[in-house]
Amino acid sequence: MKYVTMIHDRQYEIEIGKEGEVTVNGEPRHVDFLNLGPSLYSLITDNHSFQVVVEGESGRYDVLMNGHLYETQVMDERALLMAQRRGGLVSGSGEVNSPMPGLIVGVLVEAGQSVEAGQTVVILESMKMQNELKTPVSGIVESVSCEVGQTVDKNTRLVVVQPPEA
Repeated sequence: MKYVTMIHDRQYEIEIGKEGEVTVNGEPRHVDFLNLGPSLYSLITDNHSFQVVVEGESGRYDVLMNGHLYETQVMDERALLMAQRRGGLVSGSGEVNSPMPGLIVGVLVEAGQSVEAGQTVVILESMKMQNELKTPVSGIVESVSCEVGQTVDKNTRLVVVQPPEA
């Protein structure tokens, strides 16, 4: 089965074979993937081991790996064809939400500031790890709804970035 994954406006073609073989953009990859519990996975690739938290639905997923949060969009071949016929792939909103409960340990932007897609805007501490939360779009910071020392729940809106074309 073929999938197309969008991460920060970069597209990756991922093919998973019947025997579990994986290719990414045509290059074979050796991947061991094990479900450790709800939303928690073990991933071993190129002799490196990672714990990965994956949450989401309807083709949009937040992937927390190695202290970095990646907002992804995953489509199979049929969904990709439909998106292309609608005029292209839809990029993420300008909202940065907490992917899990935690403590805000850094707020790196303020309202009115210009930011680039992929720029770290908030640092969230959760499960004894500091996680850099990045803006999915370039634009101007419209609002910051958190402060250092604040505890937040999962899905709490932290920052809103207004893209230039909106």
